[in-house]
Amino acid sequence: MINVTLDVMLARRKMSVTELSERVGITMANLSILKNGKARAVRLETLERICQALQCQPGDLLEWIPDEEDQAEK
Repeated sequence: MINVTLDVMLARRKMSVTELSERVGITMANLSILKNGKARAVRLETLERICQALQCQPGDLLEWIPDEEDQAEK
């Protein structure tokens, strides 16, 4: 499972979802979907704009968490 840690980076940068939405040029609704882990995909262009606005790397926003299937393989 991929976990989106956008809320953590927003807090670190002391930036609101509204401000990020304006800087990135995507709706607050779409940012909310991404932030809450409901997004099924994200365009690399969008990820790049978010990273530019937050001055971070993609790995600062995304983390992989093994699910039960991954754990069973070990």
